[in-house]
Amino acid sequence: MLCPLKLIVIPVLLAPVGYSQCLPDLTDSSPKLRVHVGESALMGCVVQRTEEKRVDKVDWLFSKSLHVENEYVLYYYSNLSVPTGRFQNRSHLVGDILRNDGSLLLQDIQKADEGIYTCEIRLKDEGQLLKKFMSLCVLPEEPKELRVRVGDQTQMRCFFQSTEEKRVTKVKWMFSSGKHAEEETVLSYDFSMPSGNFQSLGRFRNRVDLTGDISRNDASIMLQTVKESDQGVYTCSIYLGKLESRKTIVLHVIQDESQSSILPTTSTKGSQMGILDGNQLVIIVGIVCATLLLLPVLILIVKKTRWNKGSVSSMASVKNLENKEKTKPEKHVYSSITTWETVERGPSGESEATYMTMHPVWPSSPKASSLALSSFRSK
Repeated sequence: MLCPLKLIVIPVLLAPVGYSQCLPDLTDSSPKLRVHVGESALMGCVVQRTEEKRVDKVDWLFSKSLHVENEYVLYYYSNLSVPTGRFQNRSHLVGDILRNDGSLLLQDIQKADEGIYTCEIRLKDEGQLLKKFMSLCVLPEEPKELRVRVGDQTQMRCFFQSTEEKRVTKVKWMFSSGKHAEEETVLSYDFSMPSGNFQSLGRFRNRVDLTGDISRNDASIMLQTVKESDQGVYTCSIYLGKLESRKTIVLHVIQDESQSSILPTTSTKGSQMGILDGNQLVIIVGIVCATLLLLPVLILIVKKTRWNKGSVSSMASVKNLENKEKTKPEKHVYSSITTWETVERGPSGESEATYMTMHPVWPSSPKASSLALSSFRSK
């Protein structure tokens, strides 16, 4: 029993005080993992014993260095696995306890997760702990969005780092063209089936190749002859028994060669918005200039229109007056004509009375007036 304990304690005593900034190292033999932000890591912790003794307790601890207080990640006791603290929703015990396996799967790794992880296993009826150390280096996050031209090919990476091999039981790639669209199977690989049963299905048949090494937990694929309809969301699922580790990639398919470079979607959108704003500015400036040039012409047209309207209104008023005068009845003009009629004196020697007769005269043309006057004189 003393030999295993010596092998575990000695590495701790020989651990250097200073170690790499990215990979805090304990010994040359301690496992090291390099993982990108957002990915998963499998940390193996298996006890090899000839005696048939079951695991009684498992503790996973984390620290930034040897001189920093440990932080609990997960503990297992009395057939119950309990993740703790900030690791509560991201840590899972995936080992087979009946086989003295207390391996840990850590998902959605963050930069703050970089440091030293310690696995402590206590076997039943044994008071001493068996320890295993490993260091985790967290790299910057890989792009989750890819841009590719129609007809080209693109690789979509999906894997998780592990200190153990042959843990993956199943791999599946799914595709969706939108939020409410039904998912399509792109590729599936099942270890439970004879010879792995690799399949690329549907419209992706004969266009998808598995480029990753499944035995090393790598399920990366290559999509050939990209079509415009291939644009959408791709989801990679790697199964460790019943446990699933997922990664999502958004694929943008473009036709213009000038936009074929792989750029973050946010910058592309920003440039497009900038171009759109520039076009709007040109349109606005053009409208303003055209308005300034046409303004004098518009003023002249308005003035001419008003003058024409004034002339028309004045003519109309004159015609109205003439029409009123024509329709208004003319007054009778009477001419007093004194007619002296001399009557012979009667027997009495008296003369008869003198009469004056009034004849109405209608205004007419000068010619008519002269005719009337001549007739009067002839009488």
